[in-house]
Amino acid sequence: MSATERLKALGVTLPQPAAAIAAYVPFVRTGNLVFISGQLPLADGKVSQTGLLGDAVSIDQGKEAARICAINLLAQLQAAPGSLDKVKRVVRLGGFIASTPEFAEHAKAMNGASELMEAVFGDAGRHARTTIGVASLPLGAAVEVEGLFELME
Repeated sequence: MSATERLKALGVTLPQPAAAIAAYVPFVRTGNLVFISGQLPLADGKVSQTGLLGDAVSIDQGKEAARICAINLLAQLQAAPGSLDKVKRVVRLGGFIASTPEFAEHAKAMNGASELMEAVFGDAGRHARTTIGVASLPLGAAVEVEGLFELME
């Protein structure tokens, strides 16, 4: 099954790729690599989850926010080569989790993004990952996810 077919089977419809909110571009393609700038959990043009994990945001809410970020990554990725079916593999995801200093379950929240990548790309969706806690994120978002993808030649 192709990535496009898997996405459809999951019931996921990709949104319009979000425009950059500052002085950067949404993605850069160099050779067979696509670097996608951090994506927020934007749904219908609004941040779907704001606040800090370990405070008002639960791990499940953080996981859902990470999944929405991953959907937005896929929207940018589709725009880069024109089709998700041109993706050879997900190389790396970077997750930023807005959290209280005591919070230590960042990886559980970030799994929302990682699990979606594996569901869409199968074994090619298994990736290296960094997940860090931060004091705040743009627009008050609870989660931000960036990605590096390899395209087929």
